[in-house]
Amino acid sequence: MKPFLSVIIPAYNEAERFTLTLVDVDRYLSNTEFSSEVIIVNDGSTDKTAEIAENMANIMKNTRVIGWEKNKGKGVAVRHGMLEAKGNWRVFMDADNSTSISEIEKMLPLFKEGYEVVIGSRAVYGAKLKPRQVWYKHLIGKAGNLFIQLFAIKGIKDTQCGFKCFSEEAAEKIFSMCVTARWGFDIEALVLADKLGFKIKEMPVVWVNDSRSRVRAIDYVGVILEVLKTRARLKGNKYNFQNAEDRKKHVLNNDE
Repeated sequence: MKPFLSVIIPAYNEAERFTLTLVDVDRYLSNTEFSSEVIIVNDGSTDKTAEIAENMANIMKNTRVIGWEKNKGKGVAVRHGMLEAKGNWRVFMDADNSTSISEIEKMLPLFKEGYEVVIGSRAVYGAKLKPRQVWYKHLIGKAGNLFIQLFAIKGIKDTQCGFKCFSEEAAEKIFSMCVTARWGFDIEALVLADKLGFKIKEMPVVWVNDSRSRVRAIDYVGVILEVLKTRARLKGNKYNFQNAEDRKKHVLNNDE
């Protein structure tokens, strides 16, 4: 049976905290009325992430592990997971469980309202941060969002929260076109969603700040560069908006 929801979890060296995340996901999905699947994407982990993922997949219902030996970036992992998924709705979430899968409850009514891309946000009214980010990360985030709104996509206050859901059609069309491998992939996906005319909704979430976050200051520079590359590709008509099925086959055959 085709699942209602696909949950994609990209993971790179998450052995210390991954088990608790997967337990939380399994507990929630086991108590829902809708059907679901979980796709864990091991992005070339060098610790025991792959072993933990395989062990949990043997316990969790409708869960499978895909991946590769060499780290390729979160963008590649999410792209591949989205296109491997079969669900009517496809959400990706962070392996550190910064936003719990239970936040999907807030998205369900929005699906019925016709939104095809619903994204979690730490910056809109109603969002809760536990605890709040340190002041310099908050300041960098604000400045980065201003840059993103000027050069990529307007009207979205938080493009980087790792909790985003796409309809089947949106996921197939958008992620078969994405090429960004690392931190700027969220922005590229939203730019393409907007370009393709999908209805986007930003939604407040509860976000738990993990002090072990691997996002470094240099990564913010990387995001800026990737935004400029996305803008250049769009202006140069480098994206192929036709033949989504052929693009999907190409991605799945070349990401691994």
